[in-house]
Amino acid sequence: MNTAGHSEATPRRGLELTPFRGLRYDPDRVGSLAAVTSPPYDVVVRPDGLHHLQSADPYNIVRLILPQADTPGARNAQAADTLRRWLSEGVLTADPEPGLYVYEQRDGGGMLQRGVIGALRVTDPAEQVVLPHEDVMPHIVADRAALMRATSANLEPLLLTYRGDGSATATADLVERTAATPPLLSTTTEDGFSHRLWSLTDPDDLATIRADLARHQALIADGHHRWATYRRLRAEHPSPSPWDYGLVLLVDTARYPLRVRAIHRLLHGLPVAEALAALDGRFRVRRLDVALPDALEVLADAACAGNAFLLAGDGAFHLVDRPDPDLLARTVPLDRPVAWRTLDATVLHATLLAHVWRVPEDDPARIAYIHDPAATVSKAERDGGTAVLLHPVREEVVRDLARQGVSMPRKSTSFGPKPASGLVLRALDL
Repeated sequence: MNTAGHSEATPRRGLELTPFRGLRYDPDRVGSLAAVTSPPYDVVVRPDGLHHLQSADPYNIVRLILPQADTPGARNAQAADTLRRWLSEGVLTADPEPGLYVYEQRDGGGMLQRGVIGALRVTDPAEQVVLPHEDVMPHIVADRAALMRATSANLEPLLLTYRGDGSATATADLVERTAATPPLLSTTTEDGFSHRLWSLTDPDDLATIRADLARHQALIADGHHRWATYRRLRAEHPSPSPWDYGLVLLVDTARYPLRVRAIHRLLHGLPVAEALAALDGRFRVRRLDVALPDALEVLADAACAGNAFLLAGDGAFHLVDRPDPDLLARTVPLDRPVAWRTLDATVLHATLLAHVWRVPEDDPARIAYIHDPAATVSKAERDGGTAVLLHPVREEVVRDLARQGVSMPRKSTSFGPKPASGLVLRALDL
């Protein structure tokens, strides 16, 4: 098959997006649609953000995606009970017929993203249909799998991207035609983003999307742990089953480019003074007595010349750059492409975390991964830890490494805008 307009190798069997009966909030039963939505589970800054969302509305989706109880088993049982209760009370209702959903996000600064939400056939990396670009942490996959088993639901869509033809594809044209019609729902969340959703149920429209997407492969932009969870749960259930598919949002980034941001690290129990002392002679360190926006600009300039990081948590910012080449040669694995070996995230994990600071990258008691730089800094200052701020990597680098089958260090990128959780859910028993 031909993939004119982009350089992706066409998989023998491409993306298979299928309709489903979406679960959606009844707007007459909740305070507002905006009050029941949430960022994805791993973007909610806990506990502050979690408490804020829980108090926004008694039916906020965080009560399903981040249930609160004393034990993991109790948390998952609580989420399952909550979902059943909301269904029985009519707070959540299933759409009358299966469909795909066109989803739009727009902010006041001109950012516009549109894509299609559906149930995507779950594939293995060897099929080269859905390309991961980051490693995952087993304990998070286990946690998400237990929640999905308990609720028998996909509670929030992953964000996947593909590259259409740039000028015209059948799916992109259908999406734009649909966006000119009245939506199923429309709301504006407190971050200033407006959200609109439409349902596609016409058989010809569904066939058009199916045929078009079958020519493409996708990159996981956000949701590596949930995709790994989909794969684990598919393997647990004899095929064919509803677990053969998982809820995703597919965005054509040739038409709607995403923003790529960094994910930052918070190192628990490591004061900034100790972190800096360990860098002596290994990196150049410069103190910056400036505000966060200015510090991030300095970081961006330094990152153009080589590996660079910002450390914070003691009331100032410290630019860390110019690593000792001999140190990198001893600590960064040589069995990967140069593009991987020179990533800031690679140097952070292989050199700083593993060798200099000796912080395990998958121990939640020692390290947290936070999307918002200001939140990372404030938590470090409050807790006496060290915030490590990174500069984002370009999408082209991510996609190129993914095509080579090379995984970036975990939590290397944050693509956005991310779909709001709570606008449409997928129950596997419908």
